[in-house]
Order: sequence, then C-alpha cells, then structure tokens
Amino acid sequence: QVQLVESGGGLVQAGGSLRLSCVASGRTFSIYRMGWFRQAPGKDRVFVAAINRSGIGRSLEDSVKGRFTISQDGTKNKVYLQMNTLQPEDTAVYYCAAGATASGEYDYWGQGTQVTVSS
Repeated sequence: QVQLVESGGGLVQAGGSLRLSCVASGRTFSIYRMGWFRQAPGKDRVFVAAINRSGIGRSLEDSVKGRFTISQDGTKNKVYLQMNTLQPEDTAVYYCAAGATASGEYDYWGQGTQVTVSS
C-alpha cells in the first residue's frame, strides 16, 4: 500500500501563488507516476498534472499550462504543484494520486487539500 498526504492549500487572492506538496510513504517503490487532480464544488474530479517517477514525462491540463508546474524532490517520494497566477476558477479540493503502472490509472489517493482563490 501507498499512503499520500497533501499539504499547502489555503486561501489566496486572485493573481497569487501557492505550492502544494504531497508526500508518499509505504510501498513507494511500486509507484510509476504521481499526479494532481482537483474537484470544484458540484463538479467532477479532473486531472491537473502528472509526473513519471523517473522524472521523464510530465503533463499538464491545458487550462493550467504556463501557470502551474509539477516537480518532485530527489527522493522522488515528494511531489510539488507550484501554482502561480491563481484565479477564482482554480478553487477546488486538490488531490494527490499515485499510479503503479503506465496505464494512466491511479491506484492511491490522498485526502485532499482545499485551495480557495478570492476575487
């Protein structure tokens, strides 16, 4: 099993920045890819960004390109989501996820961290 714990959420004004962190523990050697998803009130959870644990291969959802960056630390057990130029439509609960294969599916999920952007 893999456990994921997110942190870094909060309240920020439009145009501001936040950095989310996600720490993985447990059977981290089984992780192939880590990603971030978000769920706004009344909406489905959607993909935001992902990074392969090898560090080769990153993807971002179109609406966050140029504003968000995904990265990982040297241990590859910690993933960051740097969010700049935040807008009210970025308000959501942000979830960290980990997938064990290259299939694109995610097997493990964190509890989520709230990001609120005020206008």
